[in-house]
Amino acid sequence: MRRISDPRHQGPVLLALSAGMALASLVTTHAAAGPYGAGDAYGRHDGTGSIQKVDHRRHAHKHHHTHKRVVVVAPRRRYKDVWVVRPHGHRYRGYAHYHDDALAYRWLGFTAITLVSLDRLSVAQQRRHETAQISATTAPVGETIHWKDDTASGSVRVVRDGTSSSGRYCREFQQEIKIGGKTEDAYGIACQQPDGAWEILP
Repeated sequence: MRRISDPRHQGPVLLALSAGMALASLVTTHAAAGPYGAGDAYGRHDGTGSIQKVDHRRHAHKHHHTHKRVVVVAPRRRYKDVWVVRPHGHRYRGYAHYHDDALAYRWLGFTAITLVSLDRLSVAQQRRHETAQISATTAPVGETIHWKDDTASGSVRVVRDGTSSSGRYCREFQQEIKIGGKTEDAYGIACQQPDGAWEILP
């Protein structure tokens, strides 16, 4: 058992976590200073509202090598007080069955999740997974929400909940996506802000 701290405040988040859980796998941190910290595995922020992934590829040319810089841009924008970042999966407004940002506002923080499997889901499948995440924000602790759509399926489960030192309600999520015979798991913690919007803790 151990304590973790809410990065916005000094003091522990009152969530008991089992040792060895890879909490960081659920969240992404970004190189630009902001709510997600600095430095990430996907590239660096270019200051224009997007995340850039740099791929240096070596190409043989006669007797020497040249480097080609390939940039993949992941949209990053702000809606009200929430950063909307989709490092994986399809880019669209809203979240889950809420097709408008205004209706999906409380859950837009979950777009920071870095499940690589999202790239292989269709829009409908991705929204089904997001619907399960929304259901998990109010489901009893220990209950697993399952979803299935054609060849893809997955689940979201809340393993613990508690209150941070700043008084924010927090939940620890465990997620799974299965597609094409492959399974990806992720763990992480999300806390509610005063206005009810969820925020992924880095």
